[in-house]
Amino acid sequence: MKTNEQVLKIISLLEEAYPLADCTLDWDKDYELLFSVRLAAQCTDERVNKITPALFEKYPSLEAFAEADVADVEKLIHSCGFFRTKARDLVNASAMILKNFGGKVPDNMEDLLTLPGVGRKTANLILGDIYSVPGSVVVDTHCIRLSNRIGLVHNLKNPEKIEKELRAILPPEKSSDFCHRLVLHGRAVCPAGTPRCGKCTIAPYCSYATGGI
Repeated sequence: MKTNEQVLKIISLLEEAYPLADCTLDWDKDYELLFSVRLAAQCTDERVNKITPALFEKYPSLEAFAEADVADVEKLIHSCGFFRTKARDLVNASAMILKNFGGKVPDNMEDLLTLPGVGRKTANLILGDIYSVPGSVVVDTHCIRLSNRIGLVHNLKNPEKIEKELRAILPPEKSSDFCHRLVLHGRAVCPAGTPRCGKCTIAPYCSYATGGI
């Protein structure tokens, strides 16, 4: 495991490498981010960003989504995969947000997890990006891969366990942005295949790069 000093150095170096730690999904309204994250499951953010402009134009409000014909939604999101389940989730989640939460995406984990298609990864992203809740840790495939390679966690694949361990070592106010930076770093330098350690800003502190794992 890394020392606190090493963790802070890794955070600092990633901040320098990726000063903008924004989510790469395009959105304006709170529910648009929620729905975009749902569509991004087993799909790329790039693909989702091509789909959502027409989707959000046709359904410009939660009310419009809640009243939508699921089959019509399916046609608009077909290319993002698992479109039937995703379309049903979007329509049903809209109805639930309107009925149970006054038309506002919930601001706490417990309520977010009641929405169709929402797991802890999505809930943490919403809490971090919309509500700036400290300690929000988004464990996606990039986070799983990089946190193990770097040595922030040891041989863990379970997202909830990784979330718990990262929350214990990351400064709460930096955790959400750190996870976004892991995504950016995973795409640019540390892909699922062969990592480009020679171009990696955090290589001196990475267990994989230094032969520690």
